[in-house]
Amino acid sequence: MITGISFLFSCTNNTEVKHTDPALNHVVQQDDGSIELQVKKADCYSDKVNPSTNTAEWNVSVKKSGRFNVWITSATTDTTNLEYSNKVLLNVHDNVLEAIPVINKVVRNSSDVDYPYFRADSFMGSMYIQDTGLYAVQIISDGIIPENEIEDSGSAKTKLVSVSLTPVVR
Repeated sequence: MITGISFLFSCTNNTEVKHTDPALNHVVQQDDGSIELQVKKADCYSDKVNPSTNTAEWNVSVKKSGRFNVWITSATTDTTNLEYSNKVLLNVHDNVLEAIPVINKVVRNSSDVDYPYFRADSFMGSMYIQDTGLYAVQIISDGIIPENEIEDSGSAKTKLVSVSLTPVVR
C-alpha cells in the first residue's frame, strides 16, 4: 500500500495512473473461498522508465480466512519461457509473496486471452490470510502492461492477466 501511495505522490510525466470504477475494483471472495483478481479490473499504476514498479491494486473482501495457493495467469506468445525480467511481488496486508513466474501449465484456446496469446499459469507459492475483512491487495510486476501500450506496440510478449488465490483444503 505504501508503494502505491508513493506512486501517487511521485507522479512524473513517465508515470501513468489508470483508475477503474470503484465497483470494478472491489472484489468479494467467492463462496468456494477462492479470490480472482483480474488486472483489467484493477487500479493500475505504470512507469515507462521503470516498468518493474508497475502495480495493480484491488480492494478485497475476505469472508473466509486461511491458507491460499497463489497462481498467476499470464498471456504469452512463447509457451516455453515467460521472460519476466523481475520478481512478481504480491502484497496482502503487509504479507508479501514474491517469485519469478515459470510456466506450470499452458492452456490453449482459453477464453481468458486473445490471439496470438496463449494462457500460461504459474504457481507463485502459498500465503496465509489470518482475519476476515477488507484488504488492500497489490501486485507489482513488469508484466502489468497498460492497455494502450499493448495496443500501440503490439510487441508485449508476456503480460500478467490475473492472480488467483485458492484455499488450501486439508
